Amino acid sequence: MSVLASGVLVGGLLASTGSASATDGDGSSGAPGAVGAKKTRTHLAPINNSGVRGTARVKVHNRRLTVSVNAHGLLRKMPHAMHLHFAKKARHTCPTVRDDKNADHRLNTTEGTGAYGNVRVSLTKSGATGPKSALAVKRFPTAPRGKIHYSRTLRTSKAVARGVRNGNSVLVVHGIDYNHNRKYDFKAGKSDLDPKLPTEATDPVACGVLRTNHK
Repeated sequence: MSVLASGVLVGGLLASTGSASATDGDGSSGAPGAVGAKKTRTHLAPINNSGVRGTARVKVHNRRLTVSVNAHGLLRKMPHAMHLHFAKKARHTCPTVRDDKNADHRLNTTEGTGAYGNVRVSLTKSGATGPKSALAVKRFPTAPRGKIHYSRTLRTSKAVARGVRNGNSVLVVHGIDYNHNRKYDFKAGKSDLDPKLPTEATDPVACGVLRTNHK
């Protein structure tokens, strides 16, 4: 059953995201709040053998983030959640096969949390951008022709802005078609974040650590 085809799967998602979007610290270190603008960027690398690649940039100015994401190789015409992740105890890296706790050869979002941390910013097209919008399926890009070209300026908390400035944030793109039937379905199981969603809709497909000195 496709996420877009089912009112049950799409409807009411905002009310069910509390546990998935919990936070445990601002993930920042060192000097307090920023003065002036700072630019971070990253190359997005595939997760779960997705083949998804791209680039991302985040400009931080006080509490304002200007985010741009360009990615390709995505499932066409389906929503792809995107977030900035970090947490005080995270490694501030992208996950590897060593994070596959149940050895099923697939990394779900929870398994990757030790590497990239919790959701701090939801990169929606409109509306709220906080952790409570982590699964706001209708407001994420849908990858026409398998590509995403995303750009948005948003405001966040001082703690989140500081974490991004300090190079502790990781940009993660979600949504994969494991069985290549051009939609999200439950054949690979339920999402670890919300049982009303298939794991295909929420498993990560690309990741990049946002750094100021990235080459």
